[in-house]
Amino acid sequence: MALRFYNTLTQELEEFQPQDGKTVRMYTCGPTVYSFVHIGNFRTFSFQDILRRTLKARGFTLDHVMNITDVEDKIIRNAMAAGQTIQEYTAQYTQAFKDDSATLRLEAPERLAFATEHIPEMVNAIERLAAGNHTYANEGSTYFRISTFPEYGKLSHTNFSGNIAGARVEVDEYDKADARDFVLWKAQKPGEPAWETPLGEGRPGWHIECSVMAMKYLGETIDIHTGGVDLVFPHHENEIAQSEAITGKRFVRYWLHAEHLMVEGQKMSKSLGNFYTLRDIIEKGYSPESIRYLLVSAHYRKQLNFTFDGLKGAAASLERLRNFELRLKNDRLPEGINPQVEERTAAASSAFNKGLDDDLNTSDALAAIYEYVRDANTAMDAGQFQAGNAPGAHALLAEFDAVFDVLKPTLQSGALTDAEIDEKVAERNKAKKAKDFKRADALRNELLEQGVVLEDTKDGVRWKRK
Repeated sequence: MALRFYNTLTQELEEFQPQDGKTVRMYTCGPTVYSFVHIGNFRTFSFQDILRRTLKARGFTLDHVMNITDVEDKIIRNAMAAGQTIQEYTAQYTQAFKDDSATLRLEAPERLAFATEHIPEMVNAIERLAAGNHTYANEGSTYFRISTFPEYGKLSHTNFSGNIAGARVEVDEYDKADARDFVLWKAQKPGEPAWETPLGEGRPGWHIECSVMAMKYLGETIDIHTGGVDLVFPHHENEIAQSEAITGKRFVRYWLHAEHLMVEGQKMSKSLGNFYTLRDIIEKGYSPESIRYLLVSAHYRKQLNFTFDGLKGAAASLERLRNFELRLKNDRLPEGINPQVEERTAAASSAFNKGLDDDLNTSDALAAIYEYVRDANTAMDAGQFQAGNAPGAHALLAEFDAVFDVLKPTLQSGALTDAEIDEKVAERNKAKKAKDFKRADALRNELLEQGVVLEDTKDGVRWKRK
């Protein structure tokens, strides 16, 4: 089965191939760095990570650009209130986003592009739009005239004929049901930071930032553009209009959008008290890999209901996988190789990849792995899983974890390494043989305090992190 994605533009599942057959030129809308990123955003970023890893697993090379929006209304307002420059204010939240992304095991894109570092290119793009009669000026600001782009609405599949003339949108905080002309360059307001340009003193609008940075680094037509479903209109619709008005070429070949995240069945809102950052959830004692698992467990085009019971379930699911991995590592399996188990392993790998190839259907991919683990555990209990079957099982888990990256527990600062744990286990075994049970118990308790649980089995001692 070939890799297929649901394209928002065509509303169809389409087989994916990059333009040059090898390198995927991908642009993702990154955070607006005015605060800590919330888990709703990280649902989208986690989906993008699964996308990255799946593409790499299929042998493609990635050229992935993510923007950092480091100038817009909230940033200016908050920076001025704090008595800081834009750069001073956004630096802390940019670093926080990088740190949180690493905590959640999100692969870094090949390039982070900052809006404030591309002002000249944005001015040039606006000048090109003006030369094509796509803009008009009013009170020092420059606007895109939607009526000059007849295909406006093709991404959101909305017919805007009859209501695209007249009023204008100047702010960056948009009414999502609005279909008016949008701002490309915003005139400076009293006290605001601004750039002096041929367009006048001011700053760029949000939409032009992404178009310019995408095309600068990835070319006039890119392979994949992703974001949350809330960005389809107006942001991505506007990106298409201004980009294609400049080049006359198709801007993006595949548009992929992640659905909303709900919290305990409700829209996330500070007023409801269910607004969480990644740091908030970790402070409640949940592991980063449990959070990551829950965020990617549902298909990206389905709403995800983020609950604390769900997080507990995610932790239990990970425990099943880790316990199976421990059995593979520590159980004394009978010699030989069982062809039926080998066939079952190959079938599980095929089903896992079939799920991912079907528009990144993570729920189907996960089901394939858990069904295999159930069957493999049953075979182990019956003595039918042999030593020669273990390498294939390890390879399947590695194949799974190359995409999901949840098997290895996150080590807390100062935690024992695997080698240090093995040393203490060996020391405990030596103490037991010497009948120094007081020392053996002390070592068990010492490991337990470090989050390491020992299990005495017929095949010897095995350990796992809590």
